[in-house]
Amino acid sequence: MAPSQTLVSPDDALALMNRNMDVLEGAVKEAAKQGAHIIVTPEDGIYGWVFTRETIYPYLEDIPDPEVNWIPCTDPTRFGRAPVQERLSCMARNNSIYVVANIGDKKPCNSSDPKCPSDGCYQYNTDVVFDSEGKLVARYHKYNLFMSEASYFNYPKEPEIITFETPFGKFGIFTCFDILFREPAVVLVSELQVDTVLFPTAWMNVLPFLTAVEFHSAWAMGMGVNFLASNTHNTIMSMTGSGIYAPDGARAYYYNMKTEDGHLLIAELDSHPRLSTAFPPAVSWSSYASNVESCLPDENDFSGLIFHDQFTFTELSKPEGSVTVCQKDLRCHLSYKMAEKRDDEVYVLGAFDGLHVVEGQYYLQICTLLKCKSTDLSTCGQPVESAQTKFAMFSLSGTFGTNYVFPEVLYSGVQLAPGEFEVLSDGRLQSKNGTSKPVLTVTLFGRHYEKDLPHPLRSFL
Repeated sequence: MAPSQTLVSPDDALALMNRNMDVLEGAVKEAAKQGAHIIVTPEDGIYGWVFTRETIYPYLEDIPDPEVNWIPCTDPTRFGRAPVQERLSCMARNNSIYVVANIGDKKPCNSSDPKCPSDGCYQYNTDVVFDSEGKLVARYHKYNLFMSEASYFNYPKEPEIITFETPFGKFGIFTCFDILFREPAVVLVSELQVDTVLFPTAWMNVLPFLTAVEFHSAWAMGMGVNFLASNTHNTIMSMTGSGIYAPDGARAYYYNMKTEDGHLLIAELDSHPRLSTAFPPAVSWSSYASNVESCLPDENDFSGLIFHDQFTFTELSKPEGSVTVCQKDLRCHLSYKMAEKRDDEVYVLGAFDGLHVVEGQYYLQICTLLKCKSTDLSTCGQPVESAQTKFAMFSLSGTFGTNYVFPEVLYSGVQLAPGEFEVLSDGRLQSKNGTSKPVLTVTLFGRHYEKDLPHPLRSFL
């Protein structure tokens, strides 16, 4: 995928987008051949990235409200020049499959609108959905823009809560950075009760908590929803990790930082997961840890940074035991037993309760068991991808002040652990029968949405 740093003609822009759509069309045909009902393609997968406001303009099309009842494949010029929408619509129609894609929308405005940009046009990072007949059935404008993205895209005046019905369940859609905020992500699931979330993303992996497969799988589990995540694959930018996730764990996922090879994932999901017998029970996240003794000052506790957040750590110095660590209102408790205590690896229990302020501002409460980069305690919290220590058991809990907690278990090599852990109704994240692979981290990642600043004050340029 070529970056788009220079201004090009509309024809040259379309030529680049067609090359990218050639790749997507191959995946669409293969997915349909294998019986898939819907396919999600990545954020930035058609027009690329690295733009200014001016250089992205030739890649944009006017995308109408789906209420207009439009099939671009059969009526391509109804709303002006729309070759990208036409081709996507035809992909869906010709293969009898729903197609989800990420493209750019432009909406002219004038001085009667006090928020109209100086160049007279709103520009939006936009997801579109075409049904199996090629009809445009959903359009979503990204609300939570990621860092420099706000220099060339606008966000809508109000968050768009987009759903659509299909013969195989109720769907919602949002994009990448949106997942870390209440609107629209939590509203779609908690209030509108969608069965499945569609998630185009260009996700840059950040260990130990925010790799794509790890966090997206945890979000699906914590929210009790199917989650179809399609990530751009670009190892130079640490982008990889797509997956098909159910409320009880990953059905299929792909993480590969070694090559630039993409991968088509296909899996079967329950179209109405809340009605399934496998649907996880409601969790009272602070119930168990609230009954654990309060922390006492411990000279062995120490501080360390994870993604610029200052955690309080305590070392797991014994092969097995129970430890507690606290920060502010959060008390984290861990019971554990290592299969073998190694001299060349150090694990810690960590707690963070506060405002994260790097690529955006949002409140977190995190309890984590994690491997340090080396036996030097000052490396605890630094990214590490490999480990040697397996655990015969673990049970992690915390006194969370939020109901939105996402359970993560990540093995050596950035691999998930579907089916090997469970969340009990009292808030304990625990192993079922030990770990089949060495552990990088076991984490309860809590989001305290109630404390967040209003949009857009929480985003940084």
